[in-house]
Amino acid sequence: MPTLLPRRLENLLGPAAAVGWVLSVAGFGAALDGFEQGRHPVALLGAGGIAHALGFNLLGWVLPGLLATAMALCLLARLPAGSSWLLRVAGQLLVLAGLAFAGMGLFPLDVQDLDGPASQAHASAWMVWALAFIAGTLMLGIGSWRRSPPLARLALGCGLVAAVTAFALQGVVPAPLAQRLTFAAWASWLLLGLRLLGPADTRR
Repeated sequence: MPTLLPRRLENLLGPAAAVGWVLSVAGFGAALDGFEQGRHPVALLGAGGIAHALGFNLLGWVLPGLLATAMALCLLARLPAGSSWLLRVAGQLLVLAGLAFAGMGLFPLDVQDLDGPASQAHASAWMVWALAFIAGTLMLGIGSWRRSPPLARLALGCGLVAAVTAFALQGVVPAPLAQRLTFAAWASWLLLGLRLLGPADTRR
């Protein structure tokens, strides 16, 4: 399945998503009076009624999510002919993770009603993103271990870190910190994932 972009541009999709997300969180966080990165969840920046929420939802959730989706599609296109179902499903899960990440911007948090439908939709998008990203990277790591050990180590490492920080650390460390560690695992994958899928692993 050939893609339309040159490899050099494809390799920039993930880093653009990661850097864009980090800059959005830092910039919109600095602009929001009283917001503290160590005390408040990232979702607060896009919550209904918060200043500049629409801008953050577009630049902090939707755009990085779509770029991550495009990166995952490029990964699928680079898989060798006859790749195992494990690798193909892993790529599809990473596509789903990117779409779910964008979905967090389409369904912003409602701080006035954390149990309401808007907040529940945002939480569902986060859960789909986390589960799809964790499962996708772990399956990719297992499936690519023989062919591409560097890619496998990155995928397994990011998946394991995301699994621990998203679920096992709840109640052990502050939730905003655990959440940011999960996002850091995701950003690490975006920065390096396609670059480690070298020419020997492609059909091009």
